[in-house]
Amino acid sequence: MPAPVILSSDEWRSRAGAHEDRVASLTAAHLERRSRREPHPVEDFLWTYYSVKPAELAKWHPGAGVCLEAAPDRLAWKHYRAVGGDDAAEVDVAGFFARRGGTVDYVEQLLAATLNHAPRYGCFGLHEWAMVYRMTPEQLRHTRLPLRIGHAATDRVVETHTIGCSHFDAYRFFTADAAPLNAMRPTRETQIDTEQSACLHAGMDVYKWSAKLGPIVPGDVLLDAFVLARDIREVDMRASPYNVSAFTGSDGNKLVPVAIETPAGKREYTTLQRGFAERGDALRLRVLHAIRVARATLADGAATDG
Repeated sequence: MPAPVILSSDEWRSRAGAHEDRVASLTAAHLERRSRREPHPVEDFLWTYYSVKPAELAKWHPGAGVCLEAAPDRLAWKHYRAVGGDDAAEVDVAGFFARRGGTVDYVEQLLAATLNHAPRYGCFGLHEWAMVYRMTPEQLRHTRLPLRIGHAATDRVVETHTIGCSHFDAYRFFTADAAPLNAMRPTRETQIDTEQSACLHAGMDVYKWSAKLGPIVPGDVLLDAFVLARDIREVDMRASPYNVSAFTGSDGNKLVPVAIETPAGKREYTTLQRGFAERGDALRLRVLHAIRVARATLADGAATDG
């Protein structure tokens, strides 16, 4: 049985405050741009493709099996319950599993399978190129972004490289002409069989899965997954056929293209890809640990109730 963790009001409020401060720092530029209705086609993806809003991201959760002393305000939060007296609160693990148990099972299986699959390097981010293959300028998803080497040259890159995209949510956006060129046919049903950690989209999705697990994932894990998704997104677009050099990255510097159509660009992409795979795997382990803690807490609660 897991040992009970009890956080005093001062302890957990300090952690929650630090979490909120970190979120404020991570989202300040986005919120400022949003107030000016100024788009950022690189970072906006984090707030449109993924459904978590800044205010939701700012909500700190301790994870399963942690009792928060003097926390009456938490009782108004979804998936929390009172514990004993003195206004203590904790994540309602049983209630969460009753509603989202299938999601927990799927995420656990997917992340574990991803860790077990050999990473595949050498895709060079060509999924983004396949998404614009043989499109006219008016058909592009990012109509305000010019193609870095032009339409004809972009098409030649697709036609002269092996496309090996393993991620369904990237593959499904391939153009009709590009889809048959992919060496794989990933589907939603085969995602657990094909997901691998070198895939940049799989790395970004650690954030999605962490968010879907809600309060059973500690706040620091969720924010670290968000930072990873942000960092990967920047490289994903730097290596894309789009010219994003007019935009700044999270470090405040202009985004420099990764020219994957050249040998030097391929080497740079693979180096970055390896780093993201390592970071993503470390986060997958942390999410899986949070799930194990939640399951142990659930089992402990069932034994106590019995």
